Amino acid sequence: MAVRKQNSTYSLNEKFITECDLTYAVHLLGGRWKLQLISELKGQKLRFSDLHRLFSHITERMLSLQLRAMEQDGLVKRTVYAEVPPRVEYELTPQVLELLPVLDQLSDWGRRQREHKSE
Repeated sequence: MAVRKQNSTYSLNEKFITECDLTYAVHLLGGRWKLQLISELKGQKLRFSDLHRLFSHITERMLSLQLRAMEQDGLVKRTVYAEVPPRVEYELTPQVLELLPVLDQLSDWGRRQREHKSE
């Protein structure tokens, strides 16, 4: 991903917006694939190849970028094993495990809204 200038409008707005705790949380979880990745990692460790198989419609580059961003934000833990070939596993951090009940409630709410709209 390209590096943004620190004084760009986007960067300045991002700093202002993320001062709100709720907006900061949404900012961490935002992105096209983060919530889906969290959902798949719930209760298990998965290798990159397993995640790529589950999300075959995402390019390897995009999946790698999303996982790297999630690791930097403290959402996933990346474990590299000194084997040949190298084995890398991803798992949710305790911070995200604490959030899972809230995400389950949000998912239920989304399902109800979808059902309501289809009536």
